[in-house]
Amino acid sequence: MNLLLDLALVAWLVVLALHVARTGDDRNAIVAFIAFGLLLGLAWTRLGAIDVALTEAAIGGGITGLLLLRAEAHLRRGRQADGAPRQGGGAKTIVAALASAVVALGLGLAVLAFPSPAPTLAQPALAAIDATGLGNPVTAVLLAYRALDTLLEKVVVLLALLGVWALTPDNLWGGAPELKEANPPQPLLYLARTLPPFGVLIAVYMVWVGADAPGGTFQAGSILAAMWLLVMLAGLSPAPETRSRLLRLLLVGGPALFFAIGFLGFAVAGGFLAYPKPLAKALIVGIEAALTVAIALALGLLVAGPSNKAPAR
Repeated sequence: MNLLLDLALVAWLVVLALHVARTGDDRNAIVAFIAFGLLLGLAWTRLGAIDVALTEAAIGGGITGLLLLRAEAHLRRGRQADGAPRQGGGAKTIVAALASAVVALGLGLAVLAFPSPAPTLAQPALAAIDATGLGNPVTAVLLAYRALDTLLEKVVVLLALLGVWALTPDNLWGGAPELKEANPPQPLLYLARTLPPFGVLIAVYMVWVGADAPGGTFQAGSILAAMWLLVMLAGLSPAPETRSRLLRLLLVGGPALFFAIGFLGFAVAGGFLAYPKPLAKALIVGIEAALTVAIALALGLLVAGPSNKAPAR
């Protein structure tokens, strides 16, 4: 039975991938891409990688899909205003498909070339986990063993947001993006009023248990961002002005705290991003909490796009 489920899952993933690549309708392709991300999360679950599955479902199937839908709507409005038809892919599509096939084949050959059993650092990671006070080895890797990588990833998210804000016209700088639909449908309003409390509760739970079980910052931040976007799309709450000092403080607060604790490590633990053993877990959970807020705001504002309303005087 499990084998049949796995084969069906792989088949659906292949079908959806081909559909995304072949369909000529942008929105259709994006919806299929979202479904692909959700099924891929299920595939990671079948492989026992729960943390990866949660991230794929939240980022790949959720936030990225919403970002693509926003981009598609913007491009469609531009084409309608210009009266220009959508251009077909033609030779570019074929070249992209061939390049993707070559990359996929290369990755497959690389994986098959691994010795059996494949080399792993799982045992050393588990052996040193007691020093972090954590129970989840994935969190230990992200916030302790490879904390610098995680810190730089958060900085990249902020840089991406700055890139989006840089597209704001000068006369609208510091204003707010507009996400509200002209006439929000009743199901959207219902979901926007019903889901956010549950989403916030789930996000808090994922941050709290992430130290010892699957969960963590990116997953929780993605859920919070999705709930926030839902509320803004329904028009229940406007998007904040980007000149808001509180907004900017919360955006940089997570990475800033990460940096501060990292430099504190020189004084108390002998190195950058080194944690004193008695306080390691508390510091890591504190970093995760601050990063969750920053990630939620950054992801939500990335989807919202640049400001298209002038700041209030």
